[in-house]
Formats: sequence, structure tokens, C-alpha cells
Amino acid sequence: MSNLSVIKNLSLHPFYLSYVSREEQQDQELHKFEIFFSNLMGWIPAKKISRKVIQQFSQKIIVHKAALSQLDHKQLVKTFNEALSLLSTVKASYDNVAIAFACIGEAISRVFKIYPHPVQFMGAYILLTGRLAEMPTGEGKTLVAGIAATFMAATGNYVHVLTTNAYLAQRDEEELRPLFEFFHLSSGSINSEMEIPERKQNYQKRICYVSANEIVFDYLKDHISGKGTQPRQIENLRNLSFGQSAAEDMIVPALHFCIVDEADSVFIDEAQTPMVISQEAEGLIEPEVIHWAIAQARQLHPDTDFEIREAEHHIHIEHIPEQKQVALPDAIRPIWYNHAWKILLVQQALTALHLYHKDQQYIIQDNKIQIVDESTGRIMADRSWEQGLHQLIEAKEGVELSKGRDTLAKMTFQRFFRRYLLLSGLTGTGLEVSRELWMIYRLKVCQIPPNIPSKRQQYKHRYFKTNEQKYKAIASHAQAIAHQNRAVLIGTRSIEASESIAEALTNLDIDHIVLNARQDAQEAAIIAEAGHSGKITVATNMAGRGTDIKLRPETKQAGGLHVILTEFHESARIDRQLYGRAGRQGDQGSCVAYVCGTDDLLQQNAKWFVWLLNLIPLIFIQHYLLTLAVKHMQKKCQKRAYRNRIAMFKQDKKLNSQIGFAGKIY
Repeated sequence: MSNLSVIKNLSLHPFYLSYVSREEQQDQELHKFEIFFSNLMGWIPAKKISRKVIQQFSQKIIVHKAALSQLDHKQLVKTFNEALSLLSTVKASYDNVAIAFACIGEAISRVFKIYPHPVQFMGAYILLTGRLAEMPTGEGKTLVAGIAATFMAATGNYVHVLTTNAYLAQRDEEELRPLFEFFHLSSGSINSEMEIPERKQNYQKRICYVSANEIVFDYLKDHISGKGTQPRQIENLRNLSFGQSAAEDMIVPALHFCIVDEADSVFIDEAQTPMVISQEAEGLIEPEVIHWAIAQARQLHPDTDFEIREAEHHIHIEHIPEQKQVALPDAIRPIWYNHAWKILLVQQALTALHLYHKDQQYIIQDNKIQIVDESTGRIMADRSWEQGLHQLIEAKEGVELSKGRDTLAKMTFQRFFRRYLLLSGLTGTGLEVSRELWMIYRLKVCQIPPNIPSKRQQYKHRYFKTNEQKYKAIASHAQAIAHQNRAVLIGTRSIEASESIAEALTNLDIDHIVLNARQDAQEAAIIAEAGHSGKITVATNMAGRGTDIKLRPETKQAGGLHVILTEFHESARIDRQLYGRAGRQGDQGSCVAYVCGTDDLLQQNAKWFVWLLNLIPLIFIQHYLLTLAVKHMQKKCQKRAYRNRIAMFKQDKKLNSQIGFAGKIY
């Protein structure tokens, strides 16, 4: 049985239970003035938790350590449950959660032979109070989430620990399962291969590890079938009649407590497009028209017939020159003779040709177009672009056209996560987006200092005029570092770049291994070897967020992991995540950025700056100018992305109560 009074006493904000049978938060319709004054809190800087406060909290926990170590397993579990029962009646504080945390700490020491650091206990407390904990990379956030999940699950509430992908969900759940079993708590994980009965079984467990995409899709499946959407009174009558609870019938039984790992990636980076469930249908655009649009687009030339706005990821075209017009195929719908519709379709075809590139935004696998997520470097299986773009890319690449799709249900991450009774998050890079996290999700960011100060060294940025020069320099630099018995990680933005660097290394007869979306099946094995002495790993962002590269003792002794960033991203947070693979938990490590004038960030935002850098040969001046310019360009890109997300959020709220042709927008 759930115990919502514990959530109420832990949370810093009140929650309003929805009237539907699933226990979830109700959307609050606030007045404009209430929204305005609430959003003002987003301007307050993120709270920095001092080491003094952390030590004071730690002392309250350590006081119980000696006594708890004398208890046997059964007595320790009983003491833990008794400590939790107190939270049903009083508000949470450092004092009344200390003994429960001490019990979890004692269990961890018995199961894993380690004892949590003070910063890990503080991180878990911040999660339980519905805030976002920013902890530097390498501080053991997996264990922090495990402590908080154990605490909440033992009160009888459902806990969802969300990760950026299924691999991390399965890995983390398997790693922490012995801790959960110690307190007789059931746990499971969800992956894309599971059928609905198995998914139900895992969601019914007290702790469920799942990727953000999977749980949103499962939630939408419930809505499509009408499960969990009926008023609670009606469901109660139904339960009395049929003897089956509503929670047993739903895939996702309740939205009690959620811990989002790599929260800024999920809340911000992945929140730019809504989650859509669709079914195959006869497309609005006939295959003949798709092929015509690509043929027509290939007749047009940039700057002459249309404008490419790469920074905005947009094509602007007003008309098709008469002498370049390709005749429409016979027996098509009359709509395609309309000038406006024709221009819209040609604009999409130009987008497919000039803004979406093979081995960057997508790969061809088994004669199908597979989308690649740039922020994670992973294939987004069973996902497709809307408005005919996916079919246009298929026509461009000469693969079989997939069928069109009709939307059955859609939901944004922003609306879904606001439905949890208690929402929390963990990340190493939340400060830059703290205002947005408050405005959308009502999450305050709390910065926690590292347990041991970082020893990571940042080398000066290196600039080159062409990619060829850059790749050769990276190969030589990686070889020199590897000869020092250190491990090297070369991070790239795309599959294409990773394979170009691999070719440069091969030309110099340098041993290396490549990790990108083509080798996703071997990910665990490749990451396991990446920390060996002299090992050079070339990887996309698959080796970024959430990846813990274990270093061999001899590698640590030689200077640790060296990270080479081959191109700046539009978000500084992604760069920081890659750098964060080195110098973890007080280890030695270093990082450096190698960039060139043809990199997307420079070409799309500051071509004049490339001209200036080409005139300056001195490395230290190039480094200084690059640091300033990249910071300015990334800030500019993130402002643009922020405006897009806020616009989508407002539109989603506006459309929420409307019924569209494809179905309700939940």
C-alpha cells in the first residue's frame, strides 16, 4: 500500500492529487499573476550546500553507526522500518531521517563493502525533498539514487529511477539489486524488447529503472486504452464489482516518486520534441510526390534559389524558378498543384538534402533509416521524423519508403514529469539551466561540492584551419599520451567524425577501438577496456553521460585518463560531461579541445571569427579568443533552444484541453 503522507512530509511543495484512478499530480491552472510571482524564484541563484552543513548532517548519521553495526540483518531492517514510520506524522528534517540513512549506510557497507560519503547522503536527502542535486561527475550518483530509492520504496510508494537509455537502466538496477533485496524490496528494469505483460510485472515492483522515453510511451499506451483515466470513484465501484484493482490493470500503476539521472539531458535536451505514439497508415503524401520533391529540390541551388539558415536549422524558400521546375507526376491529389503546399513540400525536401546528413543525424542499418540522438550518440529505435521528412530522407538515400503514420497520442516531457507527486533529479551540469528547471518543473538546483577536489587539468584549446589537419594532430597527440601508459578517450559529435579520426589513427598504425551507434551491442565490453594503459578509444557521446570508465591502477599511476574533445557542442553542458570522464573521484586526469574552422558551431554562428583565427598563429592567443567566442556562441545557441522549448510548453498547455483529428493531446 502506498503512503502518500510520507511524500507530503518530505516534499518542500504541496501536491494536489488528481481525480483519476492513477495516483498522480493534478495540473494546476494558475492565474497569470501567480505564475509570474512563482517564476521569479527561478532568478534566485542555485543553492550551494556548504561542506559545514554536509558534515553536520553526516555527524547525525554517524552517531548511529556503531550501534547499528551490532545488529543482525533482521534487527537492522526492523529498525529501518520503525524510523520510516515516524515520517508518516512529522515533517522531514536532518534529525528524523538520520537513523534511516544510517541503516541504509550500514546495509551498503555489508553488501558492497563500502560506506557512503557524506556528500552522497546529502545528495539523497535533496532528492527525497523534491529538488535537483548537482554533483560533479564521478561522485557516485548511481549510489545516491539507490539510497533515495531504497528510502522511499520502503514506505510503500512506487519509485521510478529514470536514465537516458535502457543500457544504463539495466546496469544500474543490476548493480543495486543486492541493496534493495537486503530490505526485502522488489526491483526491475524496462527495455525496449519487453512485451506489455513483462512491463506490467516490472512496473508493479517497488523500484523500477527505466529510460524516460519508455515510461512516457507506456503511460500513453494506458491513455489510449483508457486505463487510469477514469475518475477514482468509478474505478472503486468497478473494483468492488470485478475484484481487480485499477493499478493491476494499468501498465504504469502510479506516479509517486521519480529520480531522473542526468536530469538536464532528460528535462532539457530531450524535451525539445514531444513523444508520439502512432500507427501505420496511408500517408498524406504519395510515394510519387515524395520522389518528385527530392528531384525538384536537387535542381535548386543554395543562396540562388533558397537560403540555408543553419543556426536556426531552417530552409527559407519563396518560389521555384520557372526554368527549374520539374513536372508533377500524373494521377496525384489536386492539393499538390496548390503553390503553398508545393513550396512546403519542396522546403521539407531541401531540409532533408541540406540539413540532415548520413552518419550525423541518422545511419542506414538493415536498409532502413535509423535516427541517431546527437546528445547521447545512440540509435533511437522505432522513431521517425514527422511531416513527410522521414520518407523524404529515405527517398534521398534510395531505400524503401516506409508507410505514413497517424498520431494516436502525444505528450511532451514537460507535461509528463509535472504529473509526479514528488519529482527529483541528479546531474553534474544543472547550473546553466537552473532557471528553466524551476519555471517548467518547479525544481530548485542545489550544488553539492565534491567529496575530494578534482585534480583534472585543462590544457589550452588547439585550433586548425581544416579537419584534415585537426585529425592528424589528434592522432599524433593521442599516440604521445598513450605512450605514457595513460588511457585516451577521443570524443566526437557524430559517427562520421569518429570514423574519420579512426582512419587518421589507422594511417599512422596506431591501435585504437571505435564506439558509436554501429557498435552499440559491444558498448559494455568497449567501456570496460577503455581505462587500460595505452588504450585509445574513439567514441561519440555514447561515452559521455553516465559512463564510468574504470581505470587500472597502473593507468592512475601514469596520470589517469586524457580526454580529447574534437568539436564544441551547442550546449556547454555536453562538453563538460565529456570532460567529466577524466579526473573522477580525486583521480588525476586531463582534457583538451581540438577545433577547426569548419566545425558546425563556428560556421553557423561566427564565420567572421574563423577568418580572424586564421590570421593568428600564436596558440595562447587562439586559446583565449576561442574560450571567449565559444562561450558567447554556446550561450546564443542555448537561448534560441530555450525559446523553442518555452514556446512548445506554452503551446502544449494551450492545446491540452482540445481534441484534435488524431486524438486527445494528453
